[in-house]
Amino acid sequence: MNHPKPRTRIQQKNTEAILEAALDVFSQYGFRGSTLDQIAQAAELSKPNLLYYFPSKEAIHATLLAGLLDTWLDPLRAMDPTGEPVEEILAYVRRKLEMSRDFPRESRLFANEILQGAPRIKDALEGELKNLVDEKSVLIARWSAEGRIITVNPHHLIFSIWSLTQHYADFDVQVHAVLGEDSEAPFAEAERYLVTLFTRLLTP
Repeated sequence: MNHPKPRTRIQQKNTEAILEAALDVFSQYGFRGSTLDQIAQAAELSKPNLLYYFPSKEAIHATLLAGLLDTWLDPLRAMDPTGEPVEEILAYVRRKLEMSRDFPRESRLFANEILQGAPRIKDALEGELKNLVDEKSVLIARWSAEGRIITVNPHHLIFSIWSLTQHYADFDVQVHAVLGEDSEAPFAEAERYLVTLFTRLLTP
């Protein structure tokens, strides 16, 4: 049985440089608006050198998306069925906001893919993502039925959390335009606001 040769340090470094550069380019221009030339220039590699590592723009994009989906689902996976319901949902809000703060390019990459009809991750959305959201929606519905949170549509609650947290990454330019170019990062105040909002919404 043939095993692939381990990558050399240079190969690993160049692969990482390409993916990092592609994340910058794709998150700024979207898949359709991005080119291999842009990615190669951002990675400080020649285009033929880039093509040694990835055969196409599609291959680079698919590699980024494959790694992203797991990262995207982890905050929801961490919602603990044995925890205090309001605190578990607030912890999810905080984790999603932290992702917008720490991974804004990844958020925009994901948003761009969705806006294009999710051609490269639709199966994952209809499979792994849907299954996880359905599982946590059953949990939230149980908390509602037990009177531990208000009666709420679980799916739409999750959608609301997504929209209110990912906004700070996907619409970063708009947020800073409204708050002022010299304003500090808005995440501390956003967290206070969202925690207050969802605490009041969910508490019976």
